[in-house]
Amino acid sequence: MNVPALLSFLTTYVRPVLDIGILAFLIYKTYQLLVMTEAVYLIRGLLILVAIYGAAFFLKLSTVTWIMNILAPGLVVSLAIILQPELRRIFIQLGRQSIIRQKTAARTGWIDAAVSAAVYLSEKRRGALIVIARKVGLSSYIEKGIPLDAIISTSLIISVFEHDNPLHDGAAIITQGRLAAAGCFLPLSDQQDIRKTFGSRHRAALGISEESDAVVLIASEETGALSLAYDSKLFYDLSAEEILDRLQILFSEHWGVSQTTEVDNEA
Repeated sequence: MNVPALLSFLTTYVRPVLDIGILAFLIYKTYQLLVMTEAVYLIRGLLILVAIYGAAFFLKLSTVTWIMNILAPGLVVSLAIILQPELRRIFIQLGRQSIIRQKTAARTGWIDAAVSAAVYLSEKRRGALIVIARKVGLSSYIEKGIPLDAIISTSLIISVFEHDNPLHDGAAIITQGRLAAAGCFLPLSDQQDIRKTFGSRHRAALGISEESDAVVLIASEETGALSLAYDSKLFYDLSAEEILDRLQILFSEHWGVSQTTEVDNEA
């Protein structure tokens, strides 16, 4: 096949397929991101307004068309303001997508220490909220807590969430394999379909998982259930083995073995 024929083939067949494929992928990923937020309901409302405008235009309903033309600029500005939190979450979700994923790494010791502490606390009906940072930094939340920058151990985490400890009501944040801070306050989720029985810990866990790519380990004070929150979703009442497996998978996708840090995994 000569060069002109090859160029003609690429232009006629390959380029349209590539064009449609990329567009379909972008539409699919955008839909996935919208589904994870409440923006999808606002988009549906916008589509209804567009349908009404289209019907009014083709049916020559002059009054409706005139009103819609007047309202259109204000609606665009209003949508930008209303969707600001959702757009922020969408860009965070886009930023956390990794094109090249790292190979599975061995489970880091601090994960075992954190889960062991959560299991102990859940058995004693002591609530705990342990936030584990991934790629998105959590410095703004760490700065508002009590800085520790400590080597992680089961005993240290348990002591943080003791009832007589003033830090037990806040969250502990782990970053780069160290306990960065405790007593941190997190944003509460505004999701409407959360169980009414869930308290502020579960709502805070969902809230930080919506604002960042962090993984949150929760021990319920009321029921003793262990849960995980990540990617704007809450996975309630998991066993310790399920949590260990999920954490291993989640963090092996982001960190290599070289990221494993020193840990004192005492009982």
